Amino acid sequence: MTLLDHKNAPAEAAPRPTTGPTGFTALLRDLGLGIRFASSGGREGWIRTLLTAVGVGLGVTLLLVAASVPHMLDHRSARDQARSETKISDSPDARAEKSDTSVLRINAETEYRGRTIGGFLMRADGTHPVVPPGVGHFPGADEMVVSPALKELLASPEGSLLRERLPDRITGTIGDAGLIAPGELFFYAGSDTLTPSDGGHRIAGYGDPGPPEPMSPILIVLVIMICVVLLAPVAIFIATAVRFGGDRRDRRLAALRLVGADIRMTRRIAAGEALFGAVLGLLFGLAFFLAGRQLMAYVEVWNVSAFPADLVPAIWLAALIAVAVPVAAVLVTLAALRSVVIEPLGVVRNGRDRGRRLWWRLLVPVAGLAVLGLTGKVDEFSPVNPYPIAGGAVLVLVGLALLLPWLVEACVNRLRGGPVPWQLATRRLQLSSGAASRAVSGITVAVAGAVALQMLFAAVGDEFNRMTGQDTRRAQFYTFSETVTGDAAAETIRKFRATKGVTGVIGMVETYVVKPGTYKGDDVQPTTSLTVGDCATVREIARVDSCKEGDVFVVHPPNDKEMSDWMDRTARKGKPVELNYEAGSGPGEKSKLWTLPADAPTVVARSDPMGKDHWGIVATVGAIDPRTLPHAQTNAQIQVDRSVEDVAEYVRNTAAELDRGMRIVALTSVTRDRQYASVQSGLRVGATATLLLIAAAMLVSQLEQLRERKRLLSVLVAFGTRRTTLGWSVLWQTAVPVVIGLVVAVAGGVGLGAAMIWMIAKKVTEWWLFLPMVGAGAALILLVTLLSLPPLWRMMRPDGLRTE
Repeated sequence: MTLLDHKNAPAEAAPRPTTGPTGFTALLRDLGLGIRFASSGGREGWIRTLLTAVGVGLGVTLLLVAASVPHMLDHRSARDQARSETKISDSPDARAEKSDTSVLRINAETEYRGRTIGGFLMRADGTHPVVPPGVGHFPGADEMVVSPALKELLASPEGSLLRERLPDRITGTIGDAGLIAPGELFFYAGSDTLTPSDGGHRIAGYGDPGPPEPMSPILIVLVIMICVVLLAPVAIFIATAVRFGGDRRDRRLAALRLVGADIRMTRRIAAGEALFGAVLGLLFGLAFFLAGRQLMAYVEVWNVSAFPADLVPAIWLAALIAVAVPVAAVLVTLAALRSVVIEPLGVVRNGRDRGRRLWWRLLVPVAGLAVLGLTGKVDEFSPVNPYPIAGGAVLVLVGLALLLPWLVEACVNRLRGGPVPWQLATRRLQLSSGAASRAVSGITVAVAGAVALQMLFAAVGDEFNRMTGQDTRRAQFYTFSETVTGDAAAETIRKFRATKGVTGVIGMVETYVVKPGTYKGDDVQPTTSLTVGDCATVREIARVDSCKEGDVFVVHPPNDKEMSDWMDRTARKGKPVELNYEAGSGPGEKSKLWTLPADAPTVVARSDPMGKDHWGIVATVGAIDPRTLPHAQTNAQIQVDRSVEDVAEYVRNTAAELDRGMRIVALTSVTRDRQYASVQSGLRVGATATLLLIAAAMLVSQLEQLRERKRLLSVLVAFGTRRTTLGWSVLWQTAVPVVIGLVVAVAGGVGLGAAMIWMIAKKVTEWWLFLPMVGAGAALILLVTLLSLPPLWRMMRPDGLRTE
């Protein structure tokens, strides 16, 4: 038999081609195949997957922190409200409300080296006093219960000056339930001398915060912008991280095409790889979040800390992150593959005949500005709708990130010639400008948002900064006490003048006097103030030609004849005034009369360093003994030598020695709204966290790009290229997109800032606020480049040519 004998043999039926799974089953198969490639692709595959997971994990960490902010603020507010007092009476005579559980207390808050130390001086009325949250037992006389952070500070050498101010024996620590944050400095001190006449007020318990203060609509706009600016770079970086290793992935997909996979199958496999990296990134992010949360109790950023238990993401936000991150990874991967032609024999990316299109990239930021414009202006009476404001800002910032690749490509394609490092850098950018653009898109968005926020803060700053009228050249501190002991003002002046670093003191004792007589219930009894001090003090508060001990003056308010006439009804020269007047004076007090000298001159008041006019009767110590004044108050305004180290702490220590309840305030020409300051502190903390994330993320991105070019670098080194040349080329490859990105950030940030300022009906006050932001962005890029140089030196070795 030969082969020819089979020529006319009957043909057997051809086997039917096997058909694989289709539809949803094929999708699951291809996604699973991609997951297998990502998880079992050897050392190279795992490095690529881990880089993606770390990048995504960093972004997820910050998203989880942001999702925890509402829970953290709610719990901080709840603990703050729980320790708010339930006050019985402000009257200096509250005997009717006294009980076995009531407590007298006075605010003893102080400050130490720029940090606020909250606290109260307390005295129990009975044997079962109410105790604040977090306190195990009521502190007795000369005892105090302190927060753990304050206890640590007092025990350290740094707290030696503060220990002089808080000399009581520490008998316990305040639990977490009684503190807003783990780093809070707070104390409760016991006293056996505190009385209502010393300023103490009686409380029945805790947990009555009163109505919350509404937030200004302008502050709401600021908070919305802060959230957008801090989170937009995170979202962009996550989208960038899932594209790590894109070149190597595309070459693998080309190999799959060679063995029979079609276009749709290769794209689904690529989506499976991205999905695996994103899910692994979610796990990494959760691990980073849980580990970082335990450190929050020991870390303070801008004096802000949090209990680990407070950092709990809202369930719906955590679920949204868990779903959105993998979905975004798949969508970004599929969108990226649309610009890549994967054939069995290779990969072709966008050619020169089909560059990036500009028109749709411009539409996104323009649409964002249009949304902000259509939203209209925000006034202080109408409620603020956060969604169009946040949506418009997001569109502008995302539009800048979309515009950056087109600008980078357009600019680098026109670069020619130059030194060898420059040519290597520009050629690399011309071949792969997209990767360079993605690496700096996060910093571009962050800088643009920061520029807009800084412009917004500058525009609204004047509204939340109030001029106090205080003269910080004449005095730097103001003290106030409701206790008058010994020789009152003279003793206060003497001790403050003996304090280290003090150069001058204006001290006085103030009370009220009335015109004697009997008045009907509807009649208003003529009243005026009585101020007692030495001649130096008199010269500071009244325009007098001369002064000696024993002088008395009638001081009129400037340019207010009506008030002067009312005051003269009490301050009658040669006539008596009644000294024991004070709202809520105790029953049974005898009237004390004092006669105003007939020769007392009439002068005009002079504003003191606090900006306050002391009109009424002003007497020197020689004319009336301040110890005889009932219900008086002592205050002093102190001038110090700022060159003396810790001079403020010496002044506060003297104030505590005179009276534990004495309040001391640093004079300032401008005071800032508390809510505005809180929002600004939140911005600093969030911006610090975002910049750290961007720095870490950019370093990961830079290392990924270097790993992609490892063989190319080895080839260049093998041919004799100097390492310094390659190092400079890497720097230029980073610097060129950064410069373009910063230009885009400045333009976009200024435009967004101007639009937001228009919305709140303000004017742009600072056009050059972008300079510090640009400097910070450039410094961040330089730092990342320097950190990437050691791995670069290790990669530039001929053995990198080895392959499997």
